[in-house]
Amino acid sequence: MASTLQQLHLPDPLTLAAALAGQLAATAVERDRSGGHPAHERDLIRQSGLLTLSIPTEFGGQGADWATVMAVVRLLARADSALAHLFGFHHLQLAGIQLYGTGQQQRSLLTAAVRENQFWGNALNPLDKRTRAVASPAGFTLDGVKSFSSGSVGSDWLTVSAWDKQANAALIAVLPTSQAGVRVEPDWDAFGQRQTDSGNVHFERVHLPNALVLQAPGQTPTARSTLRSQVAQLIMANLYLGIAQGAFEAARDYTLEQARPWFAAGVDDAIDDPFTQHRYGQLWLSVRPAVLLADEAGRQLDAALRKGDALNAQERGEVAIAVAEAKVLAHRAAIEISNTMFELLGARATSARFGFDRFWRNARVHTLHDPIDYKLRDLGRYALSGRVPDPTPYS
Repeated sequence: MASTLQQLHLPDPLTLAAALAGQLAATAVERDRSGGHPAHERDLIRQSGLLTLSIPTEFGGQGADWATVMAVVRLLARADSALAHLFGFHHLQLAGIQLYGTGQQQRSLLTAAVRENQFWGNALNPLDKRTRAVASPAGFTLDGVKSFSSGSVGSDWLTVSAWDKQANAALIAVLPTSQAGVRVEPDWDAFGQRQTDSGNVHFERVHLPNALVLQAPGQTPTARSTLRSQVAQLIMANLYLGIAQGAFEAARDYTLEQARPWFAAGVDDAIDDPFTQHRYGQLWLSVRPAVLLADEAGRQLDAALRKGDALNAQERGEVAIAVAEAKVLAHRAAIEISNTMFELLGARATSARFGFDRFWRNARVHTLHDPIDYKLRDLGRYALSGRVPDPTPYS
């Protein structure tokens, strides 16, 4: 991928992401306290040029592989995991167009996304079947509501799922957020990930034309199209990993610059306390394997996508195993480091001016998206019998 971007004379995405992360980090603590819609920060993401990162070059995008997109998500999450979530889920919607859409839909939608520098949001929540689709000759009529709609507030377009009762199946489609009858309710009030713009989206007699239906109700997905769930899961894994790295870096900097050794340590500097060194060694070993597995999962995802329609169910399942491994370790690292850091830093580090608690709150909220026990079950089945996970929106 890097050589492709160099041939196109495009800026290095990680360099762009590092500059953007610096901008987000400058106000991350204050914005975490206030919550609400980060309009200015979304504009910074637009201006960075990174919204077109995953769009193929044939449609005017940068054509980066998913390993690179995930590296950007992780880098941004070290500074601000809520905005990294918005960025990652924007690219998840673009992935859905590439995996579900026809050639004509891909060209039309992705070219427009580049031309208009669009920001995409999500209203696809597969477990929420309250949005119903009723077929008509010209398409469908949508009525209902979708919860956990990340990035919906302030978005240009939405990916939508709706339940067709007659077909006893869901459809997947896209719609402009400004479509008549669509109303985004900015009511996200979790104690973490406060600026993910994850409101409820309401649909009232919304006309959905056939041209914007990516997957019709009851349409059998291909092994390749079911990789969308793996894109989503790997975005989450890299979000968790970014939180873990951000918390580790914040703790290390505080230890180097401000922490005081415990009186019984018999040392003048906190970094010379052997127990502090021991605990940092443990935390380092919780991050490093997660990094390696996340990078490997990104490479496997890209390799599977390159196989196109030749990808088979077993190969797809091997990707799901790699992603599950990465996600479990990233989950554990984010929770462990964001909690343990306070034991290393002491009572003064709980001051609100540092905002260190945001790492734990963000990790705790986001890691509840789907139960880790089912990832461990899938990994246990694979270890015992070689059975790969059945394709679902979460596996």
